Amino acid sequence: MNITDFLSKKAIITDIKATKKEDIIRELVDALINAGEIEKKDRNKIVELLIARESLGSTAIGQGVAIPHAKADCIKKMVAGFGLSQKGLDFDSLDGEPVHIFFLLLAPQDSAGPHLKALAKIARLLRDKYFRDNLKSCKDEKSIIKIIAQEDEKKI
Repeated sequence: MNITDFLSKKAIITDIKATKKEDIIRELVDALINAGEIEKKDRNKIVELLIARESLGSTAIGQGVAIPHAKADCIKKMVAGFGLSQKGLDFDSLDGEPVHIFFLLLAPQDSAGPHLKALAKIARLLRDKYFRDNLKSCKDEKSIIKIIAQEDEKKI
């Protein structure tokens, strides 16, 4: 499984504007709506599911990375959006550090296996400091996609 298989190339934000956790989630969901990946009518439901997931424990896994995720019956295929914050944002990270890299992952309700595999793949790639630093230095969508695609090609 490659991240580029489910990452929406039109749902990449190079400079997240929001500063609060719930607003960051909304901004990432809106990117997926604007990319045509999810329907606007499902926005509030998806945002609520993501916020409910955050209430169980932060999806900010440390080292400047957060992977907010949820499964929903209104999602037909697994899809991810990507967000970058140069200054770093408070997302209740496990290590207390600001988050710079956001992968928002949405999956169909009945896709536990693929959902977990995708989460594991994203987390595994983002453990690599060189990969994280390369992503943080990106200024546009094309360079983000290129770096992720190059990393996908490596056999881990």
